[in-house]
This record gives sequence, structure tokens and C-alpha cells, in this order.
Amino acid sequence: MKRKVWVNFVLVVTAIFIFGFEEVNVISEEPEVKPQVKEEKVMSVQTETFGKMPDGKQVDLHTLINPNGLRAKITNYGAILVSMEVPDRDGKMADVVLGFDTLDGYLGEHPYLGAIVGRYANRIAKGKFVLNGVEYKLAVNNGPNHLHGGIKGFDKVLWKLEDIKAESDKAFVKLSYLSADGEEGYPGNLACSVTYTLTKDDELKISYEAKTDKTTVINLTNHAYWNLAGQGNGDVLGHELMLNADKFTPVDKDLIPTGEIKPVKDSPMDFTRPMAIGSRINQVGMGYDHNYVLNSGGGKLDLAARVYEPNSGRVMEILTTEPGVQLYTANWLGGSGKSGKAYKKHYAFCLETQHFPDSPNKPEFPSVVLKPDQKYSTATVHKFSAK
Repeated sequence: MKRKVWVNFVLVVTAIFIFGFEEVNVISEEPEVKPQVKEEKVMSVQTETFGKMPDGKQVDLHTLINPNGLRAKITNYGAILVSMEVPDRDGKMADVVLGFDTLDGYLGEHPYLGAIVGRYANRIAKGKFVLNGVEYKLAVNNGPNHLHGGIKGFDKVLWKLEDIKAESDKAFVKLSYLSADGEEGYPGNLACSVTYTLTKDDELKISYEAKTDKTTVINLTNHAYWNLAGQGNGDVLGHELMLNADKFTPVDKDLIPTGEIKPVKDSPMDFTRPMAIGSRINQVGMGYDHNYVLNSGGGKLDLAARVYEPNSGRVMEILTTEPGVQLYTANWLGGSGKSGKAYKKHYAFCLETQHFPDSPNKPEFPSVVLKPDQKYSTATVHKFSAK
């Protein structure tokens, strides 16, 4: 009897031990509950081949991407802004820069779509100027005038990639070009660079720097054609434009400034309050192609323009260190571009931040002379939003 009780006792203890052990094992094998970490979107960059030059040199396409989905695409051919994708008020993305899907489009004839233009942006009368007592003769490629650097300006050369990087709050690509002494008639070896920077705050900043070994003239800008409704989606006459400029520089029949600086008040040139681009465009001939004198006077980064597209709600603000901005309403635009979309008259607007046209021949205008002991440095910011 005692033996039976002892055996039962052992069995009970063993059962308790086994069940307890298994219970502990079950508890220890439950999956560990980890706190959920929200994936943080970051700035990024991408590079791909865009095509080849006629001489076989490779051309690249660099894409800057921010956490909000904005994308800026830049090619080292002509340092061209190929596309800029931004959201509307509902978050729908669209490319708001006119251009081409492939390099071949840019290698053909086109009106400087998205390009960096130089050595001198805009017009120089009769293609000549005098500097330090020496007359320099340039190509005449726009009626009787020199335009945007000549036959082969900065828009038609292959720029060198200096740097491309994504950081915590920005992504950028820096390109450089050495313009040789005498190129297109200009004096001095000019070493210049342009940096495109996309920020986490939905800004596209374009910074320019240059040095020369001989006194020269310089005026660089970006010639993007904008349509905030999306490239190829109709004309821009309904876009509402504000220019922070009380004055402009009147021009002669060849679009060369007369030297006068005139108030815009009570004229179709007045955009000091937001106005539809097309509201008075018929009063200025083919359309706007005029330089505005910014109220800031240049030198520090300040508001130059604000554009609002009512249907999409997209807004673009432009800030610049330059003293002027050229309003051009694509008066001679034609052909087709990305996705085969038609590009017609007034299907875009340009706001080219700059020094004034023909400044080398207008000593009363802000100086465009660059000396060997000086550094050329300007910046323009495009800030995007929607309302």
C-alpha cells in the first residue's frame, strides 16, 4: 500500500513538473512584440544614361528626389533642366517644364528649352561691345543682335559632373564648364559652375559661380519654359502673375533696351498685383519679352515673382539675387515635346533671372563686368506649393 502511494506521489509531482515546464516553454515561444517604426522618407539621387553625343561621348540624366515626391531631372548636356515634377492641390503630380523625352530632341533645334544660357544671356546689340578700349565682335544670331551666347553657347556644350549627393535636407548636382578665351568672341578663360539643389522644403535652387583670367562680361540664367498646369496642357494665359518690379526697361523694334528705365504703373506691363498673363497681352504685340527691374535691386536673395495656376492650385515663387527678370510668353513656340504633346504659342512662360539685356553697351545699367580678382556668384530659388 505504501509503495502504491509513493508511486502515485511521484507521478503527480512529475506531472506538475512537466506541465509547469511546458507552460513556461509556451510563454517563452510567443513572438516578441516590437514597437512599429514609421519608415522615414529621405532625399535621394539617381543617375542614368540619357544618350550619346555625335562624337560618342555619353550624356547622363541626374534625378533629384525629395520626401514629398518632387523630382528634378537635369542632364549634363547644356546643364538643362529636363523636367520638374510637382503636386497640385490634390497631390497629383505633373511635369511643369517643357522639354523632350530623349537627348535627340535637345541635340536638334529648339528655343533653349530648360537650358543654362551664356556666356551672356539675352541680347547684345549688333553683336559687339567695347571693354577696356578693345572692341569684341560676337556672332549675330538673332536679327541684328547677339543672343544667349551665340552660335554654340553654354546650352550646346557638355558640362562636367563635379559632384552629386543626397543629404538629410537636400539633394544636389554640380556641373562645371570651362569656356576658353575667345570662345564665341568673348575674352578670358571662364571657369564656371552651376548647382541644382532640391530641398526637403520643395525648393529648387540654381546657383552659379565663375572665375576668369581676363576681364570679361558674364550673365548666366536658366531658360526653363514653365506651365504649372503641366507641360503641353494648353496655354498659360490664365496663370496669375505677380512681379515684384515697379519698373521695366523699354525696348526698340529689335528688342534692345533704349536705356530708359520706366514705371510700369497704368500700363499693360504692370504685374505688381496678381494679374492673368493674358489679360492685356494683346496690347504688347506678339506678347511679353521684356526685362523687369526688380525692386530688390539685386545682391541679396529676395522675392522676384509669384505665379498661380487656378485649375491645379500650383504656386511657384521665384527668389533671386539678380537685379532683373525677363518675362517671355513663348511668343514663337512651336512643334512638339515630351509624350508627343504639342507646344504652341503661349503654351509656357519664362522668368529668366538676369542682369539687363545689352548691359555691356549700357554703362548706366548694373555692371556685368567680371575681373580676374573677382568671383561671379548668383542664385535663384523656385519654391513650389499648392492652394
